[in-house]
Amino acid sequence: MLFKVNKKRSKNRGISPAISSVIMTGAMVAILSVTLVFANNFLWDRVAEGDFNSSKQLMQTIGLQIDDVAWTEGRTETTNYATQYGNVVIRPATVNYTISVETSTSSIKFSNKTGIIMFNLPTSSYTITDGYWENIFPRQNDSLTLSGTSAPVARVFAVEKVPMSDGNYIRVVVVPAVRVLHSSINTSISSTHYIRMYLPVLTAGSSPRLTDTITLSGKSLQAYTISDVESINVAVSFDAGSDFDSAFFNFSFDSEDLSIPGGDVVLELYLSEVSVAFGIN
Repeated sequence: MLFKVNKKRSKNRGISPAISSVIMTGAMVAILSVTLVFANNFLWDRVAEGDFNSSKQLMQTIGLQIDDVAWTEGRTETTNYATQYGNVVIRPATVNYTISVETSTSSIKFSNKTGIIMFNLPTSSYTITDGYWENIFPRQNDSLTLSGTSAPVARVFAVEKVPMSDGNYIRVVVVPAVRVLHSSINTSISSTHYIRMYLPVLTAGSSPRLTDTITLSGKSLQAYTISDVESINVAVSFDAGSDFDSAFFNFSFDSEDLSIPGGDVVLELYLSEVSVAFGIN
């Protein structure tokens, strides 16, 4: 009798390791599945973050290329890019610059609406926080105009503002800016101070989107010369009731009076139309 009992116990002991193996294998498969899901999500999060970081350099390059093509009619430059989640768009006539000039005999106003270029990355793929705003280029951000021979004609910034009417995105934005240069010509009998102002106006071109490219083309250039200048004011405004308002652009000022030296002052104003096309093969 004792012999039979011992034999039965021996049989039960032979089954237990098999059951344990099945349980351990199932547990390992479950852990591995969770790990794979986490690793996959982590990988695609890094891809989206890479899209955002590379878009900063892309849009800074576009901002510099605007200056390359704006002042020569017919000049064209194309930039290639690659993105997994993002999309580059232009929003026409978003920002309105008004340049008001007072001379000894008259008042003159130039009002120009320009589009903006945006790299849009859905917040479902990558997000920082609602209200996020980062100045990318140039570092000068304490005035409405940009001054100096090395100053660009566009600002680049990143912004996350949700919700918005065109979708929820974190955006890297290129917006044209007014560049101001000062120079003087002095002779023994007179002194003339020249103020040169440059403003590119972005307009929408064709968008077949056959490739991931952005093409900028200088379409037209207008030049104005005004003498006996006594004051110059630059003001910026946005679409009333639009999501693209002063909070979106976060300009330090919405109006600026330029410093005018004494003597004879001449303003040279250059306005250029730059066409923005996407995916031209």
